[in-house]
Amino acid sequence: MKKQEANKYFTLLSLYLAQSIPMSFFSTVVPVIMRMENYSLESIGYLQLIKLPWILKFLWAPMVDRNCSSTKQYRRWILASETFYAVVIFSIGFLDLETSFSTIIILMVIAFTASATHDIATDAFAILVLKERERSLGNSMQSAGNFIGTLMGSGVLLVIYHYWGWQSLLFSLAAFVLIVLIPISIYPAKEKKQLDKSRKNISPLEFVYFFRQKKIGGHLLLLFLFYSGLIAILTMVKPYLVDLGYDVKQIGFISGIFGTACGALMTIPAGIFIRKVGLNKAVWVFPAINVLVAIFFFGLTFTGHPLYLIYIGVALLWSAYAMSSVFVYTLAMKIVRKGREGTDFTIQIVITHLSSLIIAVMSGKVADTITYRGLFGIEVGIGLLIFMLIPFIFKNNFYNRYENS
Repeated sequence: MKKQEANKYFTLLSLYLAQSIPMSFFSTVVPVIMRMENYSLESIGYLQLIKLPWILKFLWAPMVDRNCSSTKQYRRWILASETFYAVVIFSIGFLDLETSFSTIIILMVIAFTASATHDIATDAFAILVLKERERSLGNSMQSAGNFIGTLMGSGVLLVIYHYWGWQSLLFSLAAFVLIVLIPISIYPAKEKKQLDKSRKNISPLEFVYFFRQKKIGGHLLLLFLFYSGLIAILTMVKPYLVDLGYDVKQIGFISGIFGTACGALMTIPAGIFIRKVGLNKAVWVFPAINVLVAIFFFGLTFTGHPLYLIYIGVALLWSAYAMSSVFVYTLAMKIVRKGREGTDFTIQIVITHLSSLIIAVMSGKVADTITYRGLFGIEVGIGLLIFMLIPFIFKNNFYNRYENS
């Protein structure tokens, strides 16, 4: 691997870590801290509002694209939004959860808005600086950054909180965000790339035009369904382990540490595989893996649930999810219109987030009604449905217009 290519990957990994570790902390660790401080479940539920900017970020993605005429300007957006993110995190450190809860929630929403803006600019920057053959490994960095961020943000930071306390942890988190921005700050100037002037005509409603492309329906269906055979299992695996008799400490290690680590480790092999065989062949492989994972969990319900099978299942589950993420990110990078990179990539990822949210919400009701075995059986069926739809979707000449992108 050339030094220049490795530098791109390292820079992207640092950018995705910069946004994912604090985000994981606020969305997973803060609820734990709040419960330890005897907050009501209703108050903890309100905390989920901080995630709204990541669902709505497609609304201001056209503004980011419109105001960037070079990769250097995307870098400015990245540095400005993430520095603001760090400042807000630092500010939250001065507040007390017990006396300033509402203010902290507002500041978290502001912080997540800055982080979502950083993500828009980072994705567009990645699309522009990565060559076609580099994108699969580039997206391995994105997926790895997300998984490592989850591992650090939901595990290591909780331990640090125990020893250092709220304020020191928040100050350290803000400092970390600024430190991991160093690679993008010194990214070689020769990588600067002037972009076409047509982006000055980008409409504030540009995301609407993405959906008006001819024959895009199959692609949207693929995005909406791609994770569907895994998400319900991912959502219910911790409650499933609780019902099997595992305690919180065991579940935290099995799923939170071991499972997430397996996911992070499998991102690189997934990127290498996609790079070697191409998207047209890889699109068959990852859904097949997802079906096998669903079948494994369905079969697990007929066993005595020995510990080694639990570990194998969790490893397969998180690995499959990580590999699917690399594929989806790589495909989404390909299906972007010139000059609308940030907007189009953001829209596609939001679609996967929305479908995952819908399935996650429904999974609990389904499991309550027809048991875990029934839920896992449905996941097998959904996985097979995706697999059967692939030939019809990829025969759609919608993808032909992006062959040389």
